[in-house]
Amino acid sequence: MQIILLEKIVNLGALGDVVKVKDGYARNYLIPSGRARRATATAVAEFEARRAELEKAAAEKLAASQAVGEKIGGLVVTLSQKAGVDGRLFGSITNQDIAAQLVKQGFEVSKAQVRMPNGPLKAVGEYTVSVSLHTDVNIELSVKVDGEAA
Repeated sequence: MQIILLEKIVNLGALGDVVKVKDGYARNYLIPSGRARRATATAVAEFEARRAELEKAAAEKLAASQAVGEKIGGLVVTLSQKAGVDGRLFGSITNQDIAAQLVKQGFEVSKAQVRMPNGPLKAVGEYTVSVSLHTDVNIELSVKVDGEAA
């Protein structure tokens, strides 16, 4: 299916690109989420009429993400969880726990934006996770896990 992208999408294209994707990906994800439209002649003409407006909105979104990224950049998030004597946690720290802590500190971050390359944290220590605020803004965040006595 030919679609026109309404925002930049990683590994697919930038704003305004007409790309060919699988039908299910377009119908079930890109079009319902407002990230793309079918690339018909009228849709392309309508997009070209609104191109400046969409580019301005995308630039504002990028600037806002970069501003939040500046604040989060040097932050150390500390979480406490019950742990055994060997330092292993009873449970784990997930991206949802980290996002909830960031929300408590005043940052609007969803759990989908917190990327944990090695999976959930299962031991006491200090870890680095990635927070993807925008397709072009990825921030490294330090997470310190403290153990509580069981």
